Amino acid sequence: MSKHANYFEFTPAEREYLESVNRMHDEMLSVYAAKNEDAVRNKTPRYDIIRPSYSYDADYIIHCPLYNRYADKTQVFSFYKNDDLTRRALHVQFVSKIARTIGRALKLNLQLIEAISLGHDMGHPPFGHKGEEFLSECYCAGTEAAGVKKRYFNHNVHSARIFRYILDNRLTLQTLSGIISHNGEKVCCEYSPAPLSDFQEFDALLENCYTDNNYHKKLRPNTLEGCVVRISDMIAYAGKDRQDLYRAKLITDKKFKEKRLIGTANSDIISNLVANIIKNSINSPSLNMDTAVFDDLKDLINENYEIIYKNKELNEPYYESVRPLMHGLYERLCLDVEERNFDSPVFRHYLNNPIYGRAYREDKKANGKITADKNEIVTDFIASMTDDYFIDISAAMHIDDKALSKIKYHEYFKS
Repeated sequence: MSKHANYFEFTPAEREYLESVNRMHDEMLSVYAAKNEDAVRNKTPRYDIIRPSYSYDADYIIHCPLYNRYADKTQVFSFYKNDDLTRRALHVQFVSKIARTIGRALKLNLQLIEAISLGHDMGHPPFGHKGEEFLSECYCAGTEAAGVKKRYFNHNVHSARIFRYILDNRLTLQTLSGIISHNGEKVCCEYSPAPLSDFQEFDALLENCYTDNNYHKKLRPNTLEGCVVRISDMIAYAGKDRQDLYRAKLITDKKFKEKRLIGTANSDIISNLVANIIKNSINSPSLNMDTAVFDDLKDLINENYEIIYKNKELNEPYYESVRPLMHGLYERLCLDVEERNFDSPVFRHYLNNPIYGRAYREDKKANGKITADKNEIVTDFIASMTDDYFIDISAAMHIDDKALSKIKYHEYFKS
């Protein structure tokens, strides 16, 4: 082997070939698609010639140290030992597949769609939307007590914060915009991109989301690909949550409608909505649905809220156990940060982490002085937790043993 041999650099001829491949991919896209050459980013990825910007984003997200935690983060049903119930890890894959099906038909950038899909729920705390609600209560109260403007927690905003500030700030502006704007709780008949040109504008938008609790609901992605992910997020959970309700055997007195235009089975809901969006969006700068289809989807989502998400039996354990534990853990960890209790898990398991612990230190040095606010640190730490870790840290620190004792799991072998 020659000491001068270079096995990992491309020759000029090889680079020319690869550049032609990248151009060909961009040229095949719709005029409304996000082109790889137009990606806005702070850092040029290694081997960018074979991993264009959005492809790199998807790789970076899936190899991110927090990606693994999707596997133990609740979607809707937290206290059920049932391997058939959806977790975040499966949900983001559903979103990615649905969105890429729509994107392929409309000749959009599938790499950007995949990146946004895989990263969109990274900021979800343990215990789903209830955990999100309780963590926001804590963050709001903590910042208000500190004498600063109240700050709120929302999972889509935190997903963007993770990649923009906590990790190494490598994602494109287009991916970040799709992530922060993905919140799909409100059904729209038309989805169209909104302008967003640079990171300075994005940072201002991000800050507004923390100080105005409703600001994030007004956001729209700056690409059509981001719009595809937003509607696909809703399509992914609309029927699946119903499916999970039956698998959890949590049947209520209220019944779902037996017939719908878009179907009642999860597979029909997905297929029909995808088909209708594609039919109405070919060669269009926006995503569109027929009014009758939109009305039926909206009614289905409202039905989900009444029968699933507002279900007393489903929600009671969150308020009896998770909420007091969340508030107690938040206060305890804030005290540990303030008193520099280096034996606390907030140091051992978070601030001392060589990857994301730097975000809170002077000049982002591994051994630098901690300069971040305690509320910021603790909110980020709790948001990073899985359901099981949250329970275990609460038990290990004896946060609220009475609240812990109220947690009852639906076991595999108990009726």
